[in-house]
Amino acid sequence: MDVNPTKAGFSAAKLEQINRHLNENYIQSKKIAGCQVMVSRHGVPAYFQSFGEMDRERSKPVTDDTIFRIYSMTKPITSIALMMLFEEGRFQLNDPVYRFLPAWRGHQVWVQGEGDNLETRPPASPMTMRHILSHTAGLTYGALLPVDPHPVDAVYQQLGVQRGDGETIDSFADKLAQVPLRYDPGTKWLYSLATDVCGCLVEAISGQKFEDFLQQRIFQPLGMQDTAFWVPEDKVDRFAANYERAPDKSLRLIDDPQTSKYLHAPSFPSGGGGLVSTTADYAKFCEMLRQQGTIDGVEIIGSRTLSLMTKNHIAGGADLSQAAMGAFSETAYEGVGFGLGFASTLDEVSSGTIGAGDYYWGGAASTIFWVDPVEDLYVVFMTQLMPSATFNFRGQLKNIIYGSIND
Repeated sequence: MDVNPTKAGFSAAKLEQINRHLNENYIQSKKIAGCQVMVSRHGVPAYFQSFGEMDRERSKPVTDDTIFRIYSMTKPITSIALMMLFEEGRFQLNDPVYRFLPAWRGHQVWVQGEGDNLETRPPASPMTMRHILSHTAGLTYGALLPVDPHPVDAVYQQLGVQRGDGETIDSFADKLAQVPLRYDPGTKWLYSLATDVCGCLVEAISGQKFEDFLQQRIFQPLGMQDTAFWVPEDKVDRFAANYERAPDKSLRLIDDPQTSKYLHAPSFPSGGGGLVSTTADYAKFCEMLRQQGTIDGVEIIGSRTLSLMTKNHIAGGADLSQAAMGAFSETAYEGVGFGLGFASTLDEVSSGTIGAGDYYWGGAASTIFWVDPVEDLYVVFMTQLMPSATFNFRGQLKNIIYGSIND
């Protein structure tokens, strides 16, 4: 890929500090196997570089077209898909979710107790489409996240709520209709399975299979030819291995690309974390966002709808430090709001980071992206290291990249 940091308004020498930082602090010390970074500003690619290996066991380097598991970076794509239906007049943000998933009409809110002694009550107000898009619906992640267990999470386990093989869009939604809500919808923020429900809603409202909707309405128009819920046989050679940091701080293989579950189409296409993609593909999605919903004459989402999505939808304009329950998500909480599928930096001082007005998210294997409308830039970072909280790649890259802007 041709890059021109000067035309994009960067100091080329300062931007090259990304090389030193990642090589010295992560690749040489083997804290990660490999990674890839892309920076673009004013529509001009300013930096694109690959580091290390995509598969240590086979000594395969990261290449321009390496395919990564992007996990929760699926969520913004799913949210855009649902809001495309909003633009068609199919729903309002304040519509109850049970309008489209009738079994959800009977949801109750947890009060106290556990197991057979669990006490519930009706919610103060119905769960709405806004709530499901903004992680304020009262849902949890069950037992899927590294957080303190709660009696509500035990119900998820008892019902067998999961996103793996054997689950389907319909069975997933039916099981979640039976779980008690952790809190009254709209009163708190808790990272949850809500965006997987957004995928269910895309299917229910459009009448089209969720994966087909994404393919026809987003991936094909944007030319995202390597983004999907599975890796076909002819692309397996480009698929990266996934690792975790072991207790002794070494890298441990947790998903071999030659035997991965991603080698076959899933029964449940997870709108909250199921996609694989490449840096180049996700950059096309980000460039569409940078151009306020349109790229190369193709409109994916209207500019005003996108503006609505990236505003803070937390009740009372609170930041996540005031509204969030639970300690784990793909963002810090201070000075950060949450919209309809994206976190956003509300205040640079509180967040301790540059980029007020940006919006972003990340994935469980430490992938990240952000779009900054003020600076007219986006960044995509791909690696495969779980969990995502191991290193603060976002903060470190932000310091270098914003410090390199010289116009």
